[in-house]
Amino acid sequence: MRFKDVFSIIGPAMVGPSSSHTAGAARIGRAARQVLGEVPRVAEVTFFGSFAATYQGHGTDRAIVGGLLDYATDDHRLPDSLELAAEAGMEVSFEQGTGLFPHPNTVKLHLIGQETGSELTLTGTSIGGGNIEIVDVDGFGVKLTGMYPTVLIHHMDYLGVLASVTEVMRNGQFNIGHMSLDRKNRSGAALTVLELDEAATPELIEALKALTAVKSVKLVNLNEGKQDEKGKESLT
Repeated sequence: MRFKDVFSIIGPAMVGPSSSHTAGAARIGRAARQVLGEVPRVAEVTFFGSFAATYQGHGTDRAIVGGLLDYATDDHRLPDSLELAAEAGMEVSFEQGTGLFPHPNTVKLHLIGQETGSELTLTGTSIGGGNIEIVDVDGFGVKLTGMYPTVLIHHMDYLGVLASVTEVMRNGQFNIGHMSLDRKNRSGAALTVLELDEAATPELIEALKALTAVKSVKLVNLNEGKQDEKGKESLT
């Protein structure tokens, strides 16, 4: 693996102790929270590999839950996330998983939303330096790094859907940096994940939702809400 900059080695600004076990875990949790779109009422967390062996000592449990509360990696509330989650009405459980897993630092989340009861199952890996890859969303095999603003489009696998999506992107002058797609079966449910060079606008989201085959559109932007040196949130 080639590192593009020094931050790929030392990791992001964070509440420690580990870029992989803490910062990466927080970013996975935050990605899941943003895909769900609300505070979870139930969060079932299953750790695999190194995560399973050391999650309490490295604070991975608190990092994941902090992410589920939509805290960034440098949020001063991360060490208190378990208590804050309980105050927010979140029921959290932790398990140590067995069997095959895609990376030594892997976590699988099953979430149920507080407001709508929506469910989400998401699997993510922390690959070093605070970097992550979301590899599964509700049974769809995808690749979501969280490095760029990301749009998740649930749609039917119909002829011409991708052409319509990319046309919307072109009309809105949004450049696609990376695309991944998976489907349940031919002409069945599908998920397309688009990593963009800039954050999606409300107009873009509405244009995507207006497409006939599109069922829902979700956003992930892990670059929002980072803290400044005084512990206050600031948009970046």
